[in-house]
Amino acid sequence: MFLTVALLRKGIPGKQWIGKYRRPRQVTWQMKRGVIRRLEIEAENEYWLSRPYMTKEQEYDHARERRIADWEALKSLQGSKFPAHKYAADHFSHLNVTKTWTKS
Repeated sequence: MFLTVALLRKGIPGKQWIGKYRRPRQVTWQMKRGVIRRLEIEAENEYWLSRPYMTKEQEYDHARERRIADWEALKSLQGSKFPAHKYAADHFSHLNVTKTWTKS
């Protein structure tokens, strides 16, 4: 489509950089350098991730005490925020002020 338009010396219809039939961007040396740099970083990350720091035996259950302590701290924190138990008798005790017929 662009070749025909260019050969007929007509302008590119619409916006040339957006849309389904947009003009492709020119790949510059900076773009190539950026892609190569990102690929090198990814390759280095894959290298380090493929060599584990700990063995499977060392890694298994290595943080049990810390997880248990964190869980207990969370439970105690949630328990401290929880309001104390209240009973219906406490809520309605003010209604018993005028009950004189039960006293004998």
